Amino acid sequence: MIKNADRIYYGGDYNPDQWDEATIDEDMRLFRKAGINLVTLPVFSWAKLEPSEGVYDFEWLDRLMDKFLENDIKVCLATPTTAQPAWLSKKYPQVLPVDKQGRKRTHGMRVFFCVNSPKYRERAAAIAEQMAKRYQNYPNLVLWHVANEYGTYCYCPTCQEKFRQWLKARYGTVENLNRQWHTCFWGRTVYDFDEIMLPTELNDDYRFNPTVNLDYMRFMTDSTIECFENEARVLRKYTPNVTIQTNISGHIEKLDQFKMTRHMDIAAWDNYPAPGADPSFVAFKHDLMRGLKNGESFMMQEQSPNQQNWQPFSKLKRPGEVRMLSYQAMAHGSDTCLFFQLRQSIAGQEMYHGAVISHAGHENTRTFRECAQLGMELQKIGDAFLGGRTPADTAILFDWDSWWALEYASKRCLPNDDFNYLKKVSRFYKAHYDRNLPVDLLSVEGDFTRYKVIYAPYLYIMKPGLPEKLKDFVEAGGTLVTTTLSGLADENSKAVFGEYPGALREISGIWVEESDPLTKEERNRMVMEGGFLKGAEYSCMYQCDIIHPRGAKVLANYGDDFYKGTPCFTVNDYGAGKVYYLGTEPDSAFLDDLAAALAADAGVRPPYRADAHVELARRINDRNDILFVLNHNKQEASLDLETDRFTDLITGKQVTGVTTISPNDVMVLKKL
Repeated sequence: MIKNADRIYYGGDYNPDQWDEATIDEDMRLFRKAGINLVTLPVFSWAKLEPSEGVYDFEWLDRLMDKFLENDIKVCLATPTTAQPAWLSKKYPQVLPVDKQGRKRTHGMRVFFCVNSPKYRERAAAIAEQMAKRYQNYPNLVLWHVANEYGTYCYCPTCQEKFRQWLKARYGTVENLNRQWHTCFWGRTVYDFDEIMLPTELNDDYRFNPTVNLDYMRFMTDSTIECFENEARVLRKYTPNVTIQTNISGHIEKLDQFKMTRHMDIAAWDNYPAPGADPSFVAFKHDLMRGLKNGESFMMQEQSPNQQNWQPFSKLKRPGEVRMLSYQAMAHGSDTCLFFQLRQSIAGQEMYHGAVISHAGHENTRTFRECAQLGMELQKIGDAFLGGRTPADTAILFDWDSWWALEYASKRCLPNDDFNYLKKVSRFYKAHYDRNLPVDLLSVEGDFTRYKVIYAPYLYIMKPGLPEKLKDFVEAGGTLVTTTLSGLADENSKAVFGEYPGALREISGIWVEESDPLTKEERNRMVMEGGFLKGAEYSCMYQCDIIHPRGAKVLANYGDDFYKGTPCFTVNDYGAGKVYYLGTEPDSAFLDDLAAALAADAGVRPPYRADAHVELARRINDRNDILFVLNHNKQEASLDLETDRFTDLITGKQVTGVTTISPNDVMVLKKL
């Protein structure tokens, strides 16, 4: 959580180097009216702060910091290193990235630098130190925000050499690398680390090699961590009691965020759902952010108060939508509600991106009124749920290595390369979300013992120690659900030697002989033969494993094709627990029924009963037990609070028993 936080931080990105003094003074008035209590700046101001190498100009920022102090506005101070000044790119062109096509990029784009460039790191650390020394005693400094939305991959000569060094540290000897990469295939054997090239589009041999690609993605995560630490170390030196983070882009696949956030005091991310996005998918990403640091609260660093101008259709947010999205983030673990941006830019790529203060420049807009209402509500709520955790008995394993291997590194190797890991895993989440069954998104390195049920969908990569952890979990009485494409490869993306699903074969009580990929148009059927869903029939898609039971009980058979009548869904008793294996991708109706049945069997239940599309989420800290209620319906809905009594922190009213909630409305209930 955020160190020493005493309120929900409400505000966002402010770019005052665009405005004159009169506009900034007017903004202070509007901020007070909207309940803004935190600004993030100066994210993109490196060129203004350091107009030439080693020459700094902080006087304009000093004046702003004084204004924020006068208006009791806290500051999230950003190192401006996401947008290097033109002089740096011109004087030291080696800081510019090389893309996958081997093209040297020119200056201009933000987050457009090589994270491994020594010169970039030198200048980034220098300006971070200037800022830290200057503002270390500033009383309203509550957060550091390092750079912005890391994720640029680079294929320059510096990265080439660093990748070779990284591989040498990982594998020790070239002989071991050859063994782990299985370079004897296609004659890829190397005799020196200097012979290893990057997996660019200029190098088809490596571009389609799953092991090389997977290692390069790991290398880029480690390189980005080094780049972050290059500045974070400086900030910790001067401000050890200030929370340090960087925001995770909504495109989260590029970097292993479990590894990244180990180096941050708190996870922070940018929530930009597509217009009309299913609320379950938005909640899924929030819960993933909460899972990055073992269930701790996170920061919603950015969201748009209205249009998101870089999407194909820049739809307006509907009345009440930004309020609903904001409370959903806080319901799932955010301790902040921050926007990009506070005042709308008048030029540039995001000049029509939504803002609390629009181009009109005053408070008489729908967006400002809605943001001001939200600001006033958050002032009432105070610190009621800060640091609060969400209790959950069910977890879904989420693994970046499996994501990368299935969707990128091994794309040309798998029987079916039409794969979207995030969306497919989220289907298991949605089945629980729709029933208000709380779920943790869990790293494969996390603590399994806290849970009754663990889903491990598409767990392609089997890292050392993971099979033993899963076995121990099941033997102790846990319920494990795993799926097709699980257990097929080791940590180096090499196929298992022996029967599928490799290390999961024993506990699942099956072996998979082969898998039949289905086209987008094809479907098969799951005919339930036994267990809690006996007699039902469901559709299935994507892939069909041909399964041979070895002690497992058959719960469903395929209904079509040459493998009609063979198993597609099994359960195996192992120790005191059970392992379910899904050899295909079932339809949503099956996942819904499975989630309900396994939850009932494990004694897992939602906080309260509620109408469909009424989202319930709890956050509990050492002071309060808070229940968030979000009605996603366009009509009134109800929930049953039974005999429990609550105070609605927004309205001040006490509620109990059967309670109604208005369309698209929110309740934040404190248990009495």
